[in-house]
Amino acid sequence: MSPKLLKLSFYLGISLIIFGISYYLFSSFLPASSLLTTDKKPKDSTVTPTPGTGKKTGYLVFSGPKTEVCPLNGEKFTKEEKDIWSVRRPLMVMIENHEDARPQSGLQNADIVYEAVAEGGITRFMGVYYCNAVKGAASKYDVGPVRSARTYYLDLASEYSDYPLYTHVGGANCSAPMDPATGRQAGPCTTNKKALAIEQISDYGWNNKGTWGDLSQFSLSYKACRREPDRTGKEVATEHSMYCSTTELWNVAAGRGLTNETVINKKAWDKNYRPWVFTQKNEAASSPSATKISFDFWSSQKGYSVVWTYNKNTNLYLRENGGAPHVDFNTEEALATKNIIVQNVKETRSIDEHGHNLYAVIGTGTGYLFQNGNVTEIIWSKASRTSRTIYKDKTGKEVSFVPGQVWVEILPLDSKVTYEGLQ
Repeated sequence: MSPKLLKLSFYLGISLIIFGISYYLFSSFLPASSLLTTDKKPKDSTVTPTPGTGKKTGYLVFSGPKTEVCPLNGEKFTKEEKDIWSVRRPLMVMIENHEDARPQSGLQNADIVYEAVAEGGITRFMGVYYCNAVKGAASKYDVGPVRSARTYYLDLASEYSDYPLYTHVGGANCSAPMDPATGRQAGPCTTNKKALAIEQISDYGWNNKGTWGDLSQFSLSYKACRREPDRTGKEVATEHSMYCSTTELWNVAAGRGLTNETVINKKAWDKNYRPWVFTQKNEAASSPSATKISFDFWSSQKGYSVVWTYNKNTNLYLRENGGAPHVDFNTEEALATKNIIVQNVKETRSIDEHGHNLYAVIGTGTGYLFQNGNVTEIIWSKASRTSRTIYKDKTGKEVSFVPGQVWVEILPLDSKVTYEGLQ
């Protein structure tokens, strides 16, 4: 071979090696914005509000008999799916509901969803991921936008083990006035002690070596969480742009010694876990009494009003939020659920100059359970932070849920809930 051809071959080989290395780095450490869709949605795109007709590209499909019961939602899954979730512990993710954050990603993959006001009448969700999230394991950055912690959500997260996996971006903490000379906080804390979520996380031991279940985004790598300000096809403010990968969050937890067991004491997360009862038939009522459910969290904030409309054919309640169908960005399907709990709790508004609120989810109170098109008046109780919330009917019998997702709507005591049956 001539010297010129040898030289050309050498440079060609070097180019191919550089290309291969670049491809590996980008595919491994800078993953695609979303594996769920292959194109960006235009700003004026419409979504399909009917379950079962949206996009599910990137979702894992499992075959085989569904014989394994999920302890969180009572639904049956395959043995292969159980093999995946059984080496993990439940994962909680704070997902915001600001109007600029919609449509959210990943709410439909949660086994349980809690909703309460974060501030100013704007609600926030806490998705509990365990069994149902397995099918989305192939998707990167599958949940969000992720926002900050609130103390009453910590009370709820504590029901899912001594050291639950709790994902958030910062949270209510000890804030003080800024010193204009130094630009640093100076003076006494101006946050009410009862609202100090970040300090409480530390007090609960969730930041300790061996029990580090706190998954604050500030302690995570780009591989677990990243900002995507144009994810939905419209530019949003930075605070509405954080998305995380459930798979990577579980990987981080495993690296810290938190799998299905806590490594330092070999204690299984569910040793003291109290499952709800899931023996209710998945069967539409012959004469449904609650086919449309409506309520506000704060009557002054109609952008966060909720309507659940019952579909007798699918035996599902479909959600509207702020007067529009509430859809999941990943699937373009309407959010739908088998069970809706409305839990009335004492609300204390603006307990400090930062406008923090408190919701008394520890204690007892009343509410409603909606399922199969019917309504049941209930009494709820939660004895302590780590105790399970139990729901009973007026006779004192614990209620039974339909296997499937459960939504828990936490409303102030004076909230008006209306529902109607078939006309």
